[in-house]
Amino acid sequence: MDVEPGELTVGQLAQRSGVAISALHFYERQNLIISRRTAGNQRRYKRDTLRRVAMIRIAQRVGIPLSEVAAILALLPENRTPTRKDWARISECWQAELDRRILHLEQLRDDFQDCVGCGCLSLDRCALANPHDTLAT
Repeated sequence: MDVEPGELTVGQLAQRSGVAISALHFYERQNLIISRRTAGNQRRYKRDTLRRVAMIRIAQRVGIPLSEVAAILALLPENRTPTRKDWARISECWQAELDRRILHLEQLRDDFQDCVGCGCLSLDRCALANPHDTLAT
């Protein structure tokens, strides 16, 4: 195997990151991660790809589209391992969006609590569930 120090095979990256090999190949096709190819056309990843994959997984868990993840990850330096400061800058890019989503979820929770206690017996006629149903009022 042609593995240089600080590099991982796709299998090693999958095992250490907890992500399926097929997902890693998909991430690469989407330009989220990059690899070099050996003479035998096998993929080799820098160790810092583990951090990129972790960031991708976190972003996916909170619903950030992969196109946005790719745009943000493109801001990271390619010629060196990203530092804590680099990662902090990346997370700041999503802070306002995450705050907006949290606020929206809190509003949905409050609407749901109001709806449970409102006494209407039909979601079909509920003004909260069907805001354009003018006959429900």
